[in-house]
Amino acid sequence: MTKIGFDNDKYLKLQSQHIKERIESTGGKLYLEFGGKIFDDYHAMRVLPGFEADSKLRMLAQLKDDAEVVMVINAGDIEKNKVRGDLGITYDMDALRLVDAYRAYGLTVTSVVLTRFTGQDKAVAYQKRLESLGIKVYRHYPIAGYPSNVPLILSDEGYGKNEYIETKKSLVVVTAPGPGSGKMAVCLSQLYQEHQRGVNAGYAKFETFPIWNLPLKHPVNLAYEAATADLNDVNMIDPFHLEAYGETAVNYNRDVEIFPVLNGIYKKIYGESPYKSPTDMGVNMAGYCVFDDDAVCDAAKQEIIRRYYTAKSEERKGTGDPAASDKIELLMEQCDIGVQGRPVVAAANTVAELTGGPAAAIELPDGSIITGKTTALLGAVSSMLLNALKKLAGIPDDVDLISPAVIEPIQQLKVEHFGDHNPRLHVDEILIALTICARTDENTKKALDQLGNLKGCEFHTSVILSSVDERTLKQLGVNYTCEPVYEKRKLFHG
Repeated sequence: MTKIGFDNDKYLKLQSQHIKERIESTGGKLYLEFGGKIFDDYHAMRVLPGFEADSKLRMLAQLKDDAEVVMVINAGDIEKNKVRGDLGITYDMDALRLVDAYRAYGLTVTSVVLTRFTGQDKAVAYQKRLESLGIKVYRHYPIAGYPSNVPLILSDEGYGKNEYIETKKSLVVVTAPGPGSGKMAVCLSQLYQEHQRGVNAGYAKFETFPIWNLPLKHPVNLAYEAATADLNDVNMIDPFHLEAYGETAVNYNRDVEIFPVLNGIYKKIYGESPYKSPTDMGVNMAGYCVFDDDAVCDAAKQEIIRRYYTAKSEERKGTGDPAASDKIELLMEQCDIGVQGRPVVAAANTVAELTGGPAAAIELPDGSIITGKTTALLGAVSSMLLNALKKLAGIPDDVDLISPAVIEPIQQLKVEHFGDHNPRLHVDEILIALTICARTDENTKKALDQLGNLKGCEFHTSVILSSVDERTLKQLGVNYTCEPVYEKRKLFHG
């Protein structure tokens, strides 16, 4: 069972209080660049056990009377239909999803900013759609030589050319559907334009990872590098912080590289800067809320192994770069861990070797490992799921949860009417069959009631998952990995 190592209640209180203090220190108006995921932050939940996926959104909700949200999206991303890998939806659609989520928590979303706007047709159409929904839209434009050409940036042809975003609250949260949106540029543009209007405003940055007051090679920070291996982000000691204060603090390469330029812009606008380092700009208090370092270390190491398998699978699918898995392998060596540190890996692969077919394994909350093999009726993942639910519900192995009379018509539908060559049931189909049988069978009902206990369990399969099983396991909250091989040697895998 995963040990808790992070105090979420302390985090909510400490983080909101620190942001309030930063607002006061900047004179009453703060533009807060909010990186990463404001909600659905499952990475943070996995590496900081005790952290809740919507913690950051709940924290902002505590500030809702003083806060408003500005959504930023790169017009080029709209034009090329850029898709979020974790959700499978385009950035422009995700922006609408995020607006709904913020409003559900009582946060005011004042506007959407289209950055790097050059008249892209899809961006224009998107603006019209947003405006028809009652959302204010602003356009910000590319600046030649950005970010090094400071004289041009701080002129009427630079930030002065951007449309001024009208805001009313003391805290303006600037966020986006994904990276590369231009959040920082929007914040700095607003500082310039506010100054032109005689308003003093401040800038701060919120990034959960890397955690600045944990060691550079702490597994939590290494897990962040593993998560961003495809982006070539590298954690490093903040040299500006070390020089200014004689203290080590962890940041990452992009923030360290851009700091001299950003600070120079800040000084040009206001004459001086309150910040001596990129770490100074941050407001993240997560490091103060870790109370069991061993627990978060263990959790982070598991995340690194999971990221390794994900990178290897994406490489096998042709969607990943081998350099990413190579980098994560080096991170595993730094943590002195290997795939053997993930017990479900050996369990699944052993069953696969013994049976000659795909196999799966899951580690339940009590530490027991349950396996599943491929049969004539069920895929390995479906077999494993049924075995796990039986174990959790205390049902003997020889009890059938689903009658063959229910399975056979589903197989017939798949093969004869949908043209599927594989008659075995996927996880979603098994869950539907369980639901049907639970109406008349008490054991099946008891097993189905255990579904919630699968959340957070570790899972591994000896072959790459089908998209259907992958989606269902994600919905169940299972931490899944798979060997980077396909069940069948084909060119196309749907």
